[in-house]
Amino acid sequence: MTAEIGERIDDRWPGLRRRATGLGLALAIECGIIALLLTLGIASHRQAEMSETLVSVAFGPDKAKDTPKPREPEKAAKSAPRVASNTPVVPQPTPPQPQAVPIPNPAPTTPPAALIPLTRDQMAGSNISNIKPKLPTGPPDRSMGPPNTGSSGDTPRVGTTAGGQPLYAAAWYREPYPDELNGYLSTASSPGWALINCQTVRNYRVENCVLEDEWPNGAGIGRAVLAAAWQFRVRPPRVGGVSQVGDWVRIRITYQNKRG
Repeated sequence: MTAEIGERIDDRWPGLRRRATGLGLALAIECGIIALLLTLGIASHRQAEMSETLVSVAFGPDKAKDTPKPREPEKAAKSAPRVASNTPVVPQPTPPQPQAVPIPNPAPTTPPAALIPLTRDQMAGSNISNIKPKLPTGPPDRSMGPPNTGSSGDTPRVGTTAGGQPLYAAAWYREPYPDELNGYLSTASSPGWALINCQTVRNYRVENCVLEDEWPNGAGIGRAVLAAAWQFRVRPPRVGGVSQVGDWVRIRITYQNKRG
């Protein structure tokens, strides 16, 4: 009878049975896939629950039970019975006390010197540049010429230099002191005299001195006088009442050996 029903269905709806078979097979496959997915989801959920409920337990000695709780010192001392002992009690050494370091007293400071106000005249009087140097002691040797006459007239002319310039007699601005010449003239071998020609310069000085004559010859007086000439203070010659600085003068020095 089932075969008849199937034939009738095929006659009325050709191919329906084959399509129903395919549709049923597809539904069965989809149901199997859904069942598989549900099974996997349930298994992973159970595994996650199991992993969350795992507890790590470490086995070891119970430190709380093995380690005795320390007793407080005061309670232990009160609870401990007093037992007489023959051991002498050793006193504990007293720790050394820190010594106080003495603080040195600061050195007394000297107050600055008070400034004394000075007037302009007092300051000018204390200027050391105005102090005149001490001149050598002893009277000048009058044997050295020419004398300082202090005449206001013209200076007499005594000759001509080797270069043809006029030569005048020297007039001392200040005659040499003995201690200015003794050190030089002491090298001479005998007494005598020397003539030198010098050119006058400013401040009553002379320079470019040359030996004109000496006596006795070879005694060394002329050499000694030339060496000492840097100390000579000579007035420049006067011509027409005017000082001629730069003109030449002749100077005579006489040496008297007074050594015993």
